[in-house]
Amino acid sequence: MAGHSKFKNIMHRKGAQDKKRSAQFSKLSREITVAAKMGMPDPDMNPRLRAAVNAAKAQSMPKDNIQRAIEKASKGDAENYEEVRYEGYGPGGVALIVEALTDNRNRTATNVRTAFAKNGGNLGASGAVSHGFERLGLIEYAGSVGDEDKVLEAAIEAGADDVESDADSHAIWVAVENLHPVARELEKVLGEAEGVKLAWKPSLKVDVDEDTAKTLLKLIDVLDDDDDVQTVWGNYEISDAVMEKLG
Repeated sequence: MAGHSKFKNIMHRKGAQDKKRSAQFSKLSREITVAAKMGMPDPDMNPRLRAAVNAAKAQSMPKDNIQRAIEKASKGDAENYEEVRYEGYGPGGVALIVEALTDNRNRTATNVRTAFAKNGGNLGASGAVSHGFERLGLIEYAGSVGDEDKVLEAAIEAGADDVESDADSHAIWVAVENLHPVARELEKVLGEAEGVKLAWKPSLKVDVDEDTAKTLLKLIDVLDDDDDVQTVWGNYEISDAVMEKLG
């Protein structure tokens, strides 16, 4: 098992999400609706829906909003969203994977391509960068649930493969097929997770300097602002010193 890591830089600063709460709720609702439509509308019987509901709760999304999103799917009046993945390179050759849920592939592809082009990146073909990532399950906890040793011990007992911890968070990595069984075991010890999801873990990370980081984070912000984009994964590492300079 690996130890300390700046995991918070894999996906981008969480603070950015707080400024976009309403947009975040919209994306969470979309994921809940899609998950409920693909399986049972009961979170206890549908692991993907349960993960989506837990993610919504972690962002303080009201219960009424969560219930409405589930009912939308079960009533059959939800839009037909499909899952789409885009791959490309950002500033400094950073590899990025963009996951989207869309009801209009042409619109989403145009928006994503424009975001890359205007912010120092290039959108590539399918498979352009994903070979440098592993498709894994990711279970996220806040740093407040316990220190690194406590979380590491719980993760080993639950059958996880790897743990990355810093002062703010714990990221627990598992094989895709073990995601929900391990999450259930961890819940008994650490409580409900902040996130339980499929993720892209980079095999190697690229350190970026201040100038590259500034452009890269602008690109990620533009992508995050798109209603269709659910998650942006990257293989970049930004030091705390650079993050502080960027504010």
